[in-house]
Amino acid sequence: MPVFSLQPGSAFPDPAQAEPDGLLAVGGDLSPDRLLAAYRAGIFPWYGPRAPILWWAPPERALVLPGAEHLSRSTVKALSKLNFQIRRDTCFEQVIGHCARLKRAAQAGTWITRDMRQAYLDLHGAGFAHSFEAFRNDRLVGGLYGISLGAAFFGESMFSLESYASRAAFAALCRQAWAWGFHFIDGQVPNENLLALGARVIPRAEFQQRLAKALEPADRRGSWTD
Repeated sequence: MPVFSLQPGSAFPDPAQAEPDGLLAVGGDLSPDRLLAAYRAGIFPWYGPRAPILWWAPPERALVLPGAEHLSRSTVKALSKLNFQIRRDTCFEQVIGHCARLKRAAQAGTWITRDMRQAYLDLHGAGFAHSFEAFRNDRLVGGLYGISLGAAFFGESMFSLESYASRAAFAALCRQAWAWGFHFIDGQVPNENLLALGARVIPRAEFQQRLAKALEPADRRGSWTD
């Protein structure tokens, strides 16, 4: 299948028309309207520095469903002793900054480009992007961020400066998401870390069905700060 070229104002093609690896379209922009339309359609941007904007709808999706999250016994024991202070939406810019600087195995540079970073800061300012933050002695030591639409949370990235800090933020996200009746936390592309956290791998068609139902409730827009 051809990779679609997005023009200003053009709509996204059907995710089912993506390439076998999930690549669906190239081009367009990272405006809030474009990004929100993408997430509502089950599509997300992912590309590297000096590359065009690439839009993906992978053939398989990693979802954490209510109550299915998994923390190892050692993690639960460590978190009970470490007592991280968890906050929400108090330092979104710092969280995404740490995620952008995080070095990952088999990856040169970062996919969180300067333009991508600004785009999610804009979404945070508009009340759609949120961060969960783990602090120790008022110092940010871990966290994660993502997009909230309807009863769905689309996880983007996480980081740790101390052992278990990102796990603490993830556990807090799960508790809050399920308390609010969210249908799932989307981890996008399956990987070992997501599977270890309890993510379930489902085909794109099932994800699209779950997504449609999750988008029926109103958006929980605005600051999530306590």
